[in-house]
Amino acid sequence: MDTPTTGLELRSLATEDGVLEVSLVQVPIGEPADNEVVVKVQATPINPSDLGLLFGPATVAEAKSNGGKLILPIPPQFVRALTARLGQSLPVGNEGAGVVVKAGSSPEAQALLGKTVTMIGGAMYTQYRTIKVADVMVLPDGATAVDGASCFVNPLTALAFVETMRMEGHTALIHTAAASNLGQMLNKICIKDGVALVNIVRSAEQAKILTDIGAKYVVDSTDPDFMAKLIAAVDETGATLAFDALGGGKLGGQIITAIEAAANSKAGAYSRYGSTQFKQLYIYGGLDTGPTILNRGGFGFSWSIGGFLLTPFLQKAGMEVNMRLRKRVMDELKTTFASHYSHTISLSDALNPDVVAGYNKKATGEKYLIDPSLG
Repeated sequence: MDTPTTGLELRSLATEDGVLEVSLVQVPIGEPADNEVVVKVQATPINPSDLGLLFGPATVAEAKSNGGKLILPIPPQFVRALTARLGQSLPVGNEGAGVVVKAGSSPEAQALLGKTVTMIGGAMYTQYRTIKVADVMVLPDGATAVDGASCFVNPLTALAFVETMRMEGHTALIHTAAASNLGQMLNKICIKDGVALVNIVRSAEQAKILTDIGAKYVVDSTDPDFMAKLIAAVDETGATLAFDALGGGKLGGQIITAIEAAANSKAGAYSRYGSTQFKQLYIYGGLDTGPTILNRGGFGFSWSIGGFLLTPFLQKAGMEVNMRLRKRVMDELKTTFASHYSHTISLSDALNPDVVAGYNKKATGEKYLIDPSLG
């Protein structure tokens, strides 16, 4: 297949004078090495992790268009934290899907020519992506690029939560921002696998999204009786492991407190050190950018809080686990791991301040997809 020699790519540049520039640049389309292919990108999602690189700590509410670029101020206190990336024009986009239009000489690469594939590896907000064969998967027959655009980040993260539960000896889970695209996938996994899951949402509308797909334990953090209902759900499920998408605020501490309260309800004797029940909270997102607030008096001393990222988990889990999880995603692509998009935009649209305001909200039920072929 003939391919052009250049294509548009979305780039993010932080400057020393405290400005973030997002722009479209023409980049050369590299010739594939023996074990590489060139993919014409047809669909690539905007995930919260993508926004972290795209905008960083810049003030998105003050974004303005200037000469075809999107210009955002970076608060002075955050410029120092960006020292390692200042002056670098960085490509964005973790995952995507499209058609292989050129292939290297290896048999593995040649076998992909003309196939619709899903891929991961960064720099997906582009019209053409040169990528290693190992970083792509052929989509099942009948699946489109849109079907396969979000095959990695959300599906593998949801599966990783359940794998972590098993590896660390827990038997049930707690998840926040639970009505998200990822949260809905996690519910479908847990329902299918018989894993008890406590879902924490922020509205009755979000709760209905989950109960409609069969979720049993759903608690609304805006409910006046939230803590009592959370403790009851934790007590019934025995959940001792939580994954928090918010990061900031008091919710993480409330979850640990609820686990402790459920454990103490069964304690045979009082201990000034709290229960012996180990409680693990992993923070994997930053929907709340404020400080993480912990009231340590509420949960004793047997607890741990850490960060959770997908790539380190997959590296630690090993190849057998990686391949097993990937196979499950492909097998259940249109059921458990189906993604739904509220908006499809072009690369140029991604620089429109009005559109930016929409996808940067990271609102439940509003997931944006970029189609680079639209320009």
